[in-house]
Amino acid sequence: MALENIIIEHEKGIATIFINRPEKLNALNKATIQELHETLKLAEQNPEIKVIVITGSGEKAFVAGADISEFAHFSDEEGATLARKGQEILFNFIENLKTPVIAAINGFALGGGLELAMACHFRIASENAKMGLPETSLGVIPGYGGTQRLPQLVGKGRAMEMIMTAGMIDAQTAKAYGLVNHVVPQADLFATYNQLADKIMRNSPIAISKAIEAINANFKDGVNGFDVEIRTFGECFATDDFKEGTNAFLEKRKAEFKGQ
Repeated sequence: MALENIIIEHEKGIATIFINRPEKLNALNKATIQELHETLKLAEQNPEIKVIVITGSGEKAFVAGADISEFAHFSDEEGATLARKGQEILFNFIENLKTPVIAAINGFALGGGLELAMACHFRIASENAKMGLPETSLGVIPGYGGTQRLPQLVGKGRAMEMIMTAGMIDAQTAKAYGLVNHVVPQADLFATYNQLADKIMRNSPIAISKAIEAINANFKDGVNGFDVEIRTFGECFATDDFKEGTNAFLEKRKAEFKGQ
Protein backbone atom coordinates (compact mmCIF):
# COMPACT_ATOMS: atom_id res chain seq x y z
CA MET A 1 0.00 0.00 0.00
CA ALA A 2 1.38 3.39 -1.01
CA LEU A 3 1.23 5.82 1.92
CA GLU A 4 0.64 9.50 1.19
CA ASN A 5 -0.26 10.79 4.63
CA ILE A 6 1.55 8.37 6.94
CA ILE A 7 5.21 7.68 7.74
CA ILE A 8 6.08 4.53 9.68
CA GLU A 9 9.39 3.71 11.35
CA HIS A 10 10.14 0.34 12.94
CA GLU A 11 13.08 -0.20 15.26
CA LYS A 12 13.73 -2.62 18.14
CA GLY A 13 10.15 -3.77 18.43
CA ILE A 14 8.60 -0.28 18.34
CA ALA A 15 6.59 0.92 15.35
CA THR A 16 6.23 4.71 15.31
CA ILE A 17 3.47 6.00 13.04
CA PHE A 18 3.69 9.67 12.07
CA ILE A 19 0.60 11.39 10.69
CA ASN A 20 2.17 13.53 8.00
CA ARG A 21 -0.04 16.32 6.65
CA PRO A 22 1.90 19.35 7.90
CA GLU A 23 0.11 21.77 5.56
CA LYS A 24 -3.16 20.81 7.32
CA LEU A 25 -1.65 20.49 10.82
CA ASN A 26 -2.04 16.72 10.34
CA ALA A 27 -5.83 16.97 10.17
CA LEU A 28 -7.63 13.67 9.60
CA ASN A 29 -9.32 13.11 6.27
CA LYS A 30 -10.85 9.91 4.93
CA ALA A 31 -7.66 8.90 3.15
CA THR A 32 -5.58 9.33 6.30
CA ILE A 33 -8.06 7.34 8.39
CA GLN A 34 -7.90 4.51 5.86
CA GLU A 35 -4.09 4.62 5.74
CA LEU A 36 -3.93 4.51 9.53
CA HIS A 37 -6.23 1.50 9.56
CA GLU A 38 -4.15 -0.40 7.03
CA THR A 39 -0.87 0.52 8.71
CA LEU A 40 -2.11 -0.49 12.15
CA LYS A 41 -3.52 -3.74 10.78
CA LEU A 42 -0.15 -4.66 9.28
CA ALA A 43 1.67 -3.66 12.48
CA GLU A 44 -0.67 -5.86 14.52
CA GLN A 45 0.12 -8.81 12.27
CA ASN A 46 3.88 -8.33 12.49
CA PRO A 47 5.25 -10.49 15.34
CA GLU A 48 8.36 -8.30 15.55
CA ILE A 49 6.29 -5.25 16.57
CA LYS A 50 5.56 -5.23 20.30
CA VAL A 51 4.47 -1.60 20.82
CA ILE A 52 2.89 0.96 18.48
CA VAL A 53 3.28 4.73 18.93
CA ILE A 54 1.10 7.25 17.08
CA THR A 55 2.29 10.84 16.82
CA GLY A 56 2.22 13.80 14.44
CA SER A 57 4.90 15.08 12.12
CA GLY A 58 6.56 18.34 13.10
CA GLU A 59 6.34 20.24 16.38
CA LYS A 60 2.99 22.01 16.05
CA ALA A 61 0.35 19.33 15.97
CA PHE A 62 -0.48 15.77 16.83
CA VAL A 63 -3.71 16.04 14.86
CA ALA A 64 -5.44 19.42 14.81
CA GLY A 65 -8.87 17.95 14.06
CA ALA A 66 -10.78 16.45 11.19
CA ASP A 67 -10.62 17.88 7.69
CA ILE A 68 -13.84 19.95 7.80
CA SER A 69 -13.77 20.60 4.05
CA GLU A 70 -14.66 16.94 3.45
CA PHE A 71 -17.99 16.99 5.29
CA ALA A 72 -19.13 20.61 5.48
CA HIS A 73 -22.01 19.92 3.06
CA PHE A 74 -23.03 16.46 4.28
CA SER A 75 -26.64 15.49 4.99
CA ASP A 76 -27.65 14.02 8.34
CA GLU A 77 -27.44 10.49 6.92
CA GLU A 78 -24.00 11.14 5.44
CA GLY A 79 -22.83 12.55 8.76
CA ALA A 80 -23.98 9.47 10.67
CA THR A 81 -22.30 7.20 8.10
CA LEU A 82 -19.07 9.19 8.42
CA ALA A 83 -19.03 8.75 12.20
CA ARG A 84 -20.00 5.06 12.07
CA LYS A 85 -17.37 4.11 9.50
CA GLY A 86 -14.67 6.17 11.20
CA GLN A 87 -15.33 4.54 14.56
CA GLU A 88 -15.34 1.07 13.04
CA ILE A 89 -12.19 1.25 10.93
CA LEU A 90 -9.99 3.39 13.17
CA PHE A 91 -11.05 4.51 16.63
CA ASN A 92 -12.68 1.32 17.93
CA PHE A 93 -10.14 -0.66 15.94
CA ILE A 94 -7.25 0.96 17.84
CA GLU A 95 -8.93 0.54 21.22
CA ASN A 96 -9.27 -3.21 20.66
CA LEU A 97 -5.85 -3.92 19.18
CA LYS A 98 -3.90 -6.60 21.05
CA THR A 99 -0.67 -4.66 20.60
CA PRO A 100 -0.29 -1.70 23.00
CA VAL A 101 -0.80 1.68 21.33
CA ILE A 102 0.64 4.86 22.87
CA ALA A 103 -0.39 8.33 21.72
CA ALA A 104 2.54 10.77 21.82
CA ILE A 105 0.79 14.15 21.69
CA ASN A 106 3.35 16.60 20.33
CA GLY A 107 1.19 19.69 19.88
CA PHE A 108 -2.46 20.42 19.12
CA ALA A 109 -4.82 17.46 19.61
CA LEU A 110 -8.23 18.85 18.77
CA GLY A 111 -11.50 17.27 17.73
CA GLY A 112 -10.78 14.08 15.84
CA GLY A 113 -7.16 14.38 16.94
CA LEU A 114 -8.04 14.17 20.62
CA GLU A 115 -10.50 11.39 19.82
CA LEU A 116 -7.66 9.52 18.11
CA ALA A 117 -5.43 9.98 21.15
CA MET A 118 -8.20 8.82 23.49
CA ALA A 119 -8.69 5.64 21.45
CA CYS A 120 -5.06 4.72 22.16
CA HIS A 121 -4.34 2.66 25.26
CA PHE A 122 -2.69 5.60 27.02
CA ARG A 123 -1.27 9.02 26.27
CA ILE A 124 1.83 11.12 26.90
CA ALA A 125 2.14 14.78 25.95
CA SER A 126 4.76 17.41 25.34
CA GLU A 127 4.60 20.58 27.41
CA ASN A 128 3.34 22.63 24.46
CA ALA A 129 0.37 20.32 23.79
CA LYS A 130 -3.16 21.72 23.72
CA MET A 131 -6.22 19.49 23.78
CA GLY A 132 -9.91 20.00 23.24
CA LEU A 133 -13.13 19.02 21.49
CA PRO A 134 -14.28 22.19 19.70
CA GLU A 135 -17.07 20.57 17.68
CA THR A 136 -19.96 22.45 19.34
CA SER A 137 -18.46 25.70 18.04
CA LEU A 138 -19.11 24.30 14.55
CA GLY A 139 -22.69 23.28 15.29
CA VAL A 140 -21.94 19.58 15.69
CA ILE A 141 -20.76 17.20 18.42
CA PRO A 142 -17.76 14.86 18.59
CA GLY A 143 -18.50 11.87 16.36
CA TYR A 144 -15.48 9.62 16.68
CA GLY A 145 -16.14 8.49 20.25
CA GLY A 146 -15.36 11.74 22.05
CA THR A 147 -18.62 11.93 24.00
CA GLN A 148 -17.98 8.42 25.30
CA ARG A 149 -14.23 8.20 25.94
CA LEU A 150 -13.70 11.68 27.40
CA PRO A 151 -16.10 11.11 30.36
CA GLN A 152 -14.46 7.71 30.97
CA LEU A 153 -11.07 9.41 31.28
CA VAL A 154 -11.81 12.73 32.99
CA GLY A 155 -15.26 12.29 34.53
CA LYS A 156 -18.70 13.42 33.39
CA GLY A 157 -18.57 16.97 34.73
CA ARG A 158 -15.22 17.87 33.19
CA ALA A 159 -16.21 16.24 29.90
CA MET A 160 -19.45 18.23 29.85
CA GLU A 161 -17.54 21.46 30.43
CA MET A 162 -14.88 20.74 27.81
CA ILE A 163 -17.43 19.79 25.15
CA MET A 164 -19.95 22.55 25.90
CA THR A 165 -17.35 25.34 26.09
CA ALA A 166 -15.43 23.97 23.07
CA GLY A 167 -12.30 25.19 24.84
CA MET A 168 -8.75 23.89 24.98
CA ILE A 169 -6.78 22.71 27.99
CA ASP A 170 -3.01 22.66 28.32
CA ALA A 171 -0.88 19.60 28.95
CA GLN A 172 -0.58 20.05 32.71
CA THR A 173 -4.34 20.41 33.07
CA ALA A 174 -4.78 17.32 30.93
CA LYS A 175 -2.48 15.43 33.29
CA ALA A 176 -4.35 16.68 36.34
CA TYR A 177 -7.61 15.52 34.73
CA GLY A 178 -6.17 12.06 33.99
CA LEU A 179 -6.38 12.59 30.25
CA VAL A 180 -2.63 12.05 29.78
CA ASN A 181 -0.24 10.00 31.91
CA HIS A 182 2.95 12.03 31.49
CA VAL A 183 3.96 15.55 30.42
CA VAL A 184 7.53 16.11 29.25
CA PRO A 185 9.50 18.75 27.33
CA GLN A 186 8.96 18.30 23.61
CA ALA A 187 12.63 17.42 23.15
CA ASP A 188 12.14 14.48 25.55
CA LEU A 189 8.96 13.07 24.00
CA PHE A 190 10.73 10.53 21.79
CA ALA A 191 12.94 9.27 24.63
CA THR A 192 9.98 9.06 27.02
CA TYR A 193 7.77 6.92 24.82
CA ASN A 194 10.73 4.71 23.97
CA GLN A 195 11.42 4.19 27.69
CA LEU A 196 7.79 3.29 28.32
CA ALA A 197 7.78 0.96 25.32
CA ASP A 198 10.93 -0.74 26.61
CA LYS A 199 9.25 -1.38 29.97
CA ILE A 200 6.19 -2.83 28.22
CA MET A 201 8.34 -5.10 26.04
CA ARG A 202 9.93 -6.73 29.10
CA ASN A 203 6.58 -8.32 29.87
CA SER A 204 4.53 -11.06 28.25
CA PRO A 205 2.87 -9.94 24.99
CA ILE A 206 0.08 -12.45 25.53
CA ALA A 207 -0.58 -11.25 29.07
CA ILE A 208 -0.64 -7.65 27.86
CA SER A 209 -3.16 -8.46 25.12
CA LYS A 210 -5.36 -10.27 27.66
CA ALA A 211 -5.11 -7.28 30.02
CA ILE A 212 -6.22 -4.91 27.24
CA GLU A 213 -9.22 -7.15 26.55
CA ALA A 214 -10.19 -7.36 30.20
CA ILE A 215 -9.81 -3.64 30.90
CA ASN A 216 -11.82 -2.69 27.79
CA ALA A 217 -14.60 -5.06 28.83
CA ASN A 218 -15.40 -2.85 31.83
CA PHE A 219 -16.49 -0.09 29.46
CA LYS A 220 -18.69 -2.16 27.14
CA ASP A 221 -22.46 -2.28 27.57
CA GLY A 222 -23.85 -5.70 28.38
CA VAL A 223 -20.42 -7.18 29.16
CA ASN A 224 -19.43 -8.30 32.65
CA GLY A 225 -15.82 -7.22 32.97
CA PHE A 226 -15.21 -9.49 35.95
CA ASP A 227 -16.26 -12.51 33.87
CA VAL A 228 -13.91 -11.45 31.07
CA GLU A 229 -11.09 -11.04 33.61
CA ILE A 230 -11.72 -14.53 34.98
CA ARG A 231 -11.73 -16.05 31.50
CA THR A 232 -8.61 -14.25 30.26
CA PHE A 233 -6.81 -14.91 33.55
CA GLY A 234 -7.44 -18.62 33.07
CA GLU A 235 -6.36 -18.49 29.42
CA CYS A 236 -2.97 -17.17 30.48
CA PHE A 237 -2.29 -20.43 32.35
CA ALA A 238 -2.28 -22.33 29.05
CA THR A 239 0.52 -20.21 27.55
CA ASP A 240 4.24 -20.79 27.34
CA ASP A 241 4.70 -17.22 28.58
CA PHE A 242 3.03 -18.12 31.88
CA LYS A 243 5.31 -21.11 32.33
CA GLU A 244 8.36 -18.99 31.47
CA GLY A 245 7.33 -16.12 33.72
CA THR A 246 6.65 -18.26 36.76
CA ASN A 247 9.75 -20.41 36.25
CA ALA A 248 11.92 -17.31 35.83
CA PHE A 249 10.52 -15.87 39.06
CA LEU A 250 11.17 -19.06 41.00
CA GLU A 251 14.65 -19.41 39.48
CA LYS A 252 15.44 -15.74 40.18
CA ARG A 253 16.28 -14.92 36.57
CA LYS A 254 14.95 -12.58 33.89
CA ALA A 255 12.05 -14.01 31.91
CA GLU A 256 12.44 -14.43 28.15
CA PHE A 257 8.94 -14.16 26.78
CA LYS A 258 8.18 -15.37 23.26
CA GLY A 259 4.54 -14.36 23.03
CA GLN A 260 3.29 -17.95 22.91
